[in-house]
Amino acid sequence: MHLTFRARAGLPSLRTRRLFAVVLQVITAITHRPDCRVVHFSVHDDHLHLIVEADDERALSSGARGFSIRVAKAINRALGRRGAVWDSRYHRRDLMTPTETRWVLLYVLANWLKDHPDARGLDPCSSAAWFDGWQQRASTATPPGPPPVAPAHVWLLTTGWKKAGPLSARARPRPPAHRLRGPHASVSGDGATWVEL
Repeated sequence: MHLTFRARAGLPSLRTRRLFAVVLQVITAITHRPDCRVVHFSVHDDHLHLIVEADDERALSSGARGFSIRVAKAINRALGRRGAVWDSRYHRRDLMTPTETRWVLLYVLANWLKDHPDARGLDPCSSAAWFDGWQQRASTATPPGPPPVAPAHVWLLTTGWKKAGPLSARARPRPPAHRLRGPHASVSGDGATWVEL
């Protein structure tokens, strides 16, 4: 599943050293939940993307809600503020096909290239350095220590996406040639839905 959380207007960039550190700390802490695992992530100025595996709907709902609360509290502590951090809902897209999964992997791991056209290498505010599916490895070395994300277990995220072609670390995310579909297409028209926190 691909989840997107959007921050409220007026907050500093989530990519600042201080805020990224607290977001990464929460991701690392919840990564190895047995029922809902963070497999990949990227943090941006005003939103963040997660690719997660969940055992069932209840585990997903609990995991997403727990994540949003813990990150909000950590950000508020870091900023010495009170109040809401997130928009009132998160965006969810269920991954259904190898092509869709490949596109979402590239979108999440290389999304910063859309906002920073002159950027090179892997996004330092993402799990791209721990992704072992790049066609040609960027020069950035894998950071020391344990990865902040869990290894994928479901077929689409381990092997299935490879059937749609290799991923280049130099590729820039573009919308797919065909429309992505999913079980929630009737809700938002694009294969995704908004879920209340």
